[in-house]
Amino acid sequence: MQTYRNALSPENLHLLATVASEGSLAGAARKLGLVPSALTYRLRQMEAQLDVLLLDRSSRRAQLTPAGHALNDASAHLLTELTAVAMRVKRVATGWEAQLVIVADDIINKQPLLELMDAFYQLNAPTRIKLQVETLSGTTESLTSGQSDLALGISSETAQFAGIRHAPLGNVPFVFAVAKHHPLAAAPEPLTDAQRAAYRVVSVADSGTSGQAISVGILAGQDTLAVPSMALKLAAQIAGLGCGFLPEPLARPHIASGELVAKTVEQPNRIARLAYAWRAAANGQTGRALQWWLDHLKHPATRAALSGD
Repeated sequence: MQTYRNALSPENLHLLATVASEGSLAGAARKLGLVPSALTYRLRQMEAQLDVLLLDRSSRRAQLTPAGHALNDASAHLLTELTAVAMRVKRVATGWEAQLVIVADDIINKQPLLELMDAFYQLNAPTRIKLQVETLSGTTESLTSGQSDLALGISSETAQFAGIRHAPLGNVPFVFAVAKHHPLAAAPEPLTDAQRAAYRVVSVADSGTSGQAISVGILAGQDTLAVPSMALKLAAQIAGLGCGFLPEPLARPHIASGELVAKTVEQPNRIARLAYAWRAAANGQTGRALQWWLDHLKHPATRAALSGD
């Protein structure tokens, strides 16, 4: 493997490209400031290291073999990538992280999140963004285990961890809703726990892997349909596959259209108190990409949009 890497050094790739463009070894040697014998020696070294013939020596002109053409075609991309990496490293040295991993709980409103990402990309910063979506304890676990740097929509009650800082994001009210053709749609209100327990509930499965999964809004003995996302939970409830609590901002347009019917229940409706949290750097310094996100999350309008208000 090391032999291949030696053959594919930027200097060797540039040498091969010069031979291809000049069409002669003598011309390429002059352009590179080499004596012809030195150029020939380096070409033979490349061929030996790759175990292929790069130059057709049966011709009076310096013509590349098919393998030589393939390498020369790829070398332009490789050299561009190397230049980009060098520039990226230089810019990262100014305080930008190489990568920022953001985990968003599934309850987070995705459209304003994408708009924030678009605004970040307008900076042309060297930091690469990786976005993860988790649910319930999976969001907390992603941050505390070091898999992510910034968590959006973490439960305020679970944000207390060593090395983790957090701030309020917003409150999301939930509403109990059923499809217009569901038996509970015409039931008298408020619905009792016994009435609800008689029908299947649709729940979003906790994506955590620590073994301490969280379940919300499920009554003892109630049949459950577990789905992986809030969007699928909404679709399942509209289809009448079950009942359950939904984020009010998510359910609002479907209640207005008549697809869903909001019902009052015996117990107070749930309110999710959300926070955003981030891992504090060991050296006490915050990278420029993370700081950009934290600065924008300070705006009330941004937090309200992410929480669906």
